[in-house]
Amino acid sequence: MSGGPVPILMYHAVGHAPARAAYGLSVSPEAFAEQMWLLHGFGFTPMTAGALAAAWREGRPLPPKPVLITFDDGYEGVHRHALPALAEHGFAATLFASTGWLRGRHDTGGALDLMLDWDQLRELAAAGVEIGGHSHTHPQLDQLPEDRLAFEVEHCRELITAELGRPPVSFAYPYGYSTRRVRGAVRAAGFSVSLAVGNGMAVRRQGPYALQRVTVRRTTGIADFERMVEGRAVGRLFARDRALTKGYAIVRRSRQAVRKASEARV
Repeated sequence: MSGGPVPILMYHAVGHAPARAAYGLSVSPEAFAEQMWLLHGFGFTPMTAGALAAAWREGRPLPPKPVLITFDDGYEGVHRHALPALAEHGFAATLFASTGWLRGRHDTGGALDLMLDWDQLRELAAAGVEIGGHSHTHPQLDQLPEDRLAFEVEHCRELITAELGRPPVSFAYPYGYSTRRVRGAVRAAGFSVSLAVGNGMAVRRQGPYALQRVTVRRTTGIADFERMVEGRAVGRLFARDRALTKGYAIVRRSRQAVRKASEARV
């Protein structure tokens, strides 16, 4: 079957003692290794975001028990801790880089913890990790005016292309927020697939620019992780997250209305 539900796991920092700002959405190296062993033992087949999108676009069958392992932002611990665990099982993964947060000449500041540098990003790519975009400075894209939105998406893609020698095909929305306007900007920039959050299973009918993911965080125990990847009780696991998301959506729509009114007066 090519259109069944697929768990797309969303990770951020992987480390023993991440910075306070990154702690809640982090996992320990030991927890990450245990989770990878569970995927291995349960017979899951990790894919990249680009591979999943291509298979669904072309109507090709997916491998047995597909799963996506994704990392947002570009924390240094992905190279230090996650890469060895992935390599141990031969697992594919996708990392979405906020290019202005990475250490090096494009660094704009604002990162929450120690980030990858560009050499480490190239090493991840050489090891088979797909590198996707995650904006340049990690803003809420749906709150930006047109010119700034285009810059965040296009400049991110330009930098990854220049530094890695190939254009990224995948993108993930910072904070998971997107609108039709944001999705259009991502598509216009040349990305062929983009991931949101939603805390649900990804299915083909969501379309290539709104695929849902499930959040793996510091408090995710192995039993809940098993339920998550098996697609059991996902709604219950993320009931609070979904309620908060609905509340945030109301706030963001109000901000958008204020922004549009301000632009109309200029």
